[in-house]
Amino acid sequence: MKLLEGKAAVVTGGARGIGKGHCEHLVANGAAVVVNDIDIEAAQALADALVEQGGKAIASAADIGTRSGCESLVQACCDAFGKIDIMINNAGVVRDKTLVKLEDDDFELVWRIHVMGTFWCSQAAARKMIEQGGGGAILNTTSGAQFGNFGQTNYSAAKGAIASMTYTWALELARKGIRVNAIGPLATTHMSATFKDADKMPYFDPAANGPMVCWLCSDEADNVTGQVFGTGGERISHMVQPHYGKTVIREGGWDVDSIRQYFQMHIPSEFGAFGVMGKPYPFHQGVKSIAAEAAKSKG
Repeated sequence: MKLLEGKAAVVTGGARGIGKGHCEHLVANGAAVVVNDIDIEAAQALADALVEQGGKAIASAADIGTRSGCESLVQACCDAFGKIDIMINNAGVVRDKTLVKLEDDDFELVWRIHVMGTFWCSQAAARKMIEQGGGGAILNTTSGAQFGNFGQTNYSAAKGAIASMTYTWALELARKGIRVNAIGPLATTHMSATFKDADKMPYFDPAANGPMVCWLCSDEADNVTGQVFGTGGERISHMVQPHYGKTVIREGGWDVDSIRQYFQMHIPSEFGAFGVMGKPYPFHQGVKSIAAEAAKSKG
């Protein structure tokens, strides 16, 4: 019996790149799949290819940027396959600009697709899974960009929100037998082509993220929930949840003078790498305004 035999899954953004790899691996491991993508021709072509290979798949162009689209997507899975066991939130979009150049429309679009789309799809799927009574698995997509990445205020914020939703939903849905995890995939896709110096980066096969996704959505992983994993390439990396680091205690609490006296003595040495592509923390000597420093040197 295959690992996901009898399971029914939805993959958003499933027609190309990372999502396509998810769909291919899910079907190869026995799941029936709804290939969701705004490019319905590409989604239908993939679904047809998966069926020709002996799998079960349908295509959907439901808009995950709307609540109605997400709800209709989940319903389409139930109509086609009788249920939904696996919800994979993979679809995404980037609109990269630095903070001072970023416009509202670009922030709102990224937030709506990544955060609201993940929320709406997961809520609709969770409600169906609870109604069905057999549990299930929700798999979100986050990114190391949540650690900070130049020019990605909107994307970083969205990916951080998705990680936080993953932790929260895992707590809320455990008693219903629903596990919630996330991956931070490594892949060369049309989205990564927008990154600075993308042409200098090595190639990473998008499909290499699929095996871990399949396993996380299987019954064998019933002890894994509320976790984020870096996948792709040759790695499986556990992304440690946010936590408090070094703590300094002062009896009676802190005032400004005591902070001035002790902070720089005890805390800065604990600062780590900064930004997703960060080298060791570069700001130990302070963050200076280039213009202010130039003016000071002239003065």
